[in-house]
Order: sequence, then C-alpha cells, then structure tokens
Amino acid sequence: MKKVLLLGDSIRMGYEPLVRAQLAGEAEVVAPAENGRFAKHTLWGVNLWIKELGKPDIVHWNNGLWDLHHEAPMIEALTSLDEYVHTIGRILNELQRTGASIIFATTTAVPYDETNRSNAEIDMYNAAAVELMNRHGVEVNDLNRIVKQDLAGCLCPDRLHMSDTGNAKLAERVTSVIRRYL
Repeated sequence: MKKVLLLGDSIRMGYEPLVRAQLAGEAEVVAPAENGRFAKHTLWGVNLWIKELGKPDIVHWNNGLWDLHHEAPMIEALTSLDEYVHTIGRILNELQRTGASIIFATTTAVPYDETNRSNAEIDMYNAAAVELMNRHGVEVNDLNRIVKQDLAGCLCPDRLHMSDTGNAKLAERVTSVIRRYL
C-alpha cells in the first residue's frame, strides 16, 4: 500500500480524517499531529515529519492562510509574496528529494468582507504558487475554487475554517486527486 502524507495548516487538519477514511484499504494516510501553520513552519518541520511518519509515496500539501494573515494594526500580510514563493519553493525541494509524487493545494477562500485576509490577496498568492508548481511539473489541486463555489456552505462561523459540508467537499476532492497516483 502506498503512503500518502498530508501536509498543511488547519484546513488540512479538517479534511484529513475524512480522506483517511475514504482511502482506507487503498493507501496509508499519515500527517503530522500539529498544524503546519505558515510556510516557514512547514519548511522547518517537513524533514522532521518525514522522519517521524516515514518516506511518502504521495504528498498532498498546502500553506497560505497563516502567511496571508493581517493582525491589526498590521497592514501587510505576515509573509510577503516573494518570501512565500521562495519558502514554498524550498519546501518543494525538500519534498522532491523524497521521490514522492507531489500535489500542491491552493489556499482556500474567505468571506469577501473578511478583514484579516482578502480573496484578492489569496488569489495573488495562489497564482504565484501555481506558476511555481507549473514550472516544476507539480499538480495543483484547486481547493480555493471548491470553496468559492459555496462560500456560505463551506465556511464555519469563524469565517476561516471549513464547516462539515466544506470539509466533506474538500475531502472528496483531495481523495479523488490522490487516487490518480495510487
């Protein structure tokens, strides 16, 4: 059975148990117990988690919501666009060294009136990440598009994380993309 490593922030943590259940008997799904938070944290932890969880055959990974956070009175995102692209490029290098198939997931959308993050900025960071992944031949799983199709239904009251419906939709999409690599 192939080993699937799920990496990412709390959005990953929301769909992770559903993906694990959907792939039961088809793949071993592993993930760090902790939140991958912002890209620098994932870069810091990626090799530690691989040592702990074992060499993966497939990696499905996201980062972005923490990087794009604006804590008032901060006006700029926590991580600049250039720093974000550079850091996810470094994460990609580490993941490629494993020989695993890599799938990068876009950062999910937020309500259009959100004050700590904006969809315009999320779209800009996603576009830069997609360009980087395309240059390296990495498949992109557009979770942002899935959430934007039903923002009200996908987001829970905290306006950032997924509702049960949102987690189910993302898990279905993540599982279907991973299955192509099994």
